[in-house]
Amino acid sequence: MHLVDTTLFFSPTSGGVKRYLTAKHEWLAAHTTHRHTIVVPGEHSQFLPGDITTIAGPRLPGTFNYRLPLSARTWRSTLDALEPDLIEVGDAFHPAWCAAAVARRRNIPLIAFFHSDLAHLLGRRFGPGIESAVARYLRAVYSRFDLVLAPSRIMCAYLSRIGVSRTALQPLGVDTEVFSPLRRTLDLRRQLGLPADARLLVFAGRFSDEKNLDVLRGAMALLGSPYHLLLVGGGRSAHPSDNITVLPYRRDGIELAQWLASADALVHAGTAETFGLVIVEAMACGRPAVGVRAGAVPELIDQRVGELAEPDNAASMAAAIRRLYDRDLETMGIAARARVLQRFTWSNSLGIQLANYASVLTGNGTVPEFGARAEVGS
Repeated sequence: MHLVDTTLFFSPTSGGVKRYLTAKHEWLAAHTTHRHTIVVPGEHSQFLPGDITTIAGPRLPGTFNYRLPLSARTWRSTLDALEPDLIEVGDAFHPAWCAAAVARRRNIPLIAFFHSDLAHLLGRRFGPGIESAVARYLRAVYSRFDLVLAPSRIMCAYLSRIGVSRTALQPLGVDTEVFSPLRRTLDLRRQLGLPADARLLVFAGRFSDEKNLDVLRGAMALLGSPYHLLLVGGGRSAHPSDNITVLPYRRDGIELAQWLASADALVHAGTAETFGLVIVEAMACGRPAVGVRAGAVPELIDQRVGELAEPDNAASMAAAIRRLYDRDLETMGIAARARVLQRFTWSNSLGIQLANYASVLTGNGTVPEFGARAEVGS
């Protein structure tokens, strides 16, 4: 069977969607006989069945190297030429419409993956009035799909609420050999010129508005010494200060794992996470995490593995960080690693996905309802 994934959300420095697609590609090659092709934007067009096929497009200014090929005809013809048996689409823009046309013509299953909470993100930027319009648009797009996968319960519930009925829970995963406590090899305090008693926190990811780095900066200003925050990702919205160090994006997974594993804990203030992959990666490294009570984050972080703060509240974030250091970081880290091994390996995640695919391919109406797979691996 030839599986084809396509999305606009893919660039040399993009985050969770790229890691999902490349991990899926490697896992399918190692564990199945399926062919897998990824169709994404690129600097040049390359037609590579069974690999990463790119469609040339201009770079979007102010983004993390994202490109936007605008020709729907090119996108449709590329998908059609691959002769897929199933298409999965990772966004709700013109690739989704193109894939729907190809799937309808070839009479093959069409799957969507709801990676990004578009309504919430646009609502933050343009005001809450736009959210209902986005919901209507998403309902119109996803009505053409056989199944919409969402990585968290809260996103499944949101899709159901706006009228998308055919949904299934599809958690993401991590490579637990790459993201492992064994990566705790860096003497970060010495490398950063910090005293041995520094309380060292890390954030890793895009420095975009929805990550709420201003909340982290505000929390660090309130905490002061000996707390220190390492921001890994670079970007214009982050500014170093006396207790914040900024480092550029880490493309290599092992290098990122070393930074995560060698800090005391991960901190994350984003409120629009549909899953929170970097949180799970830090947990896989045996590190506790501090997040916020918003989006999918509370599905990952509880009292056993970290602390939660109120959203968009620097004082609450600072208080949660203080509470974390009143507890046993190593015990929480061990529990965090155990949770990932139980629920969030790629083998578990992609095994669930192949079962979801099979339910659509058989056409027998047995697509899992929302929540039916919620306890898999728990």
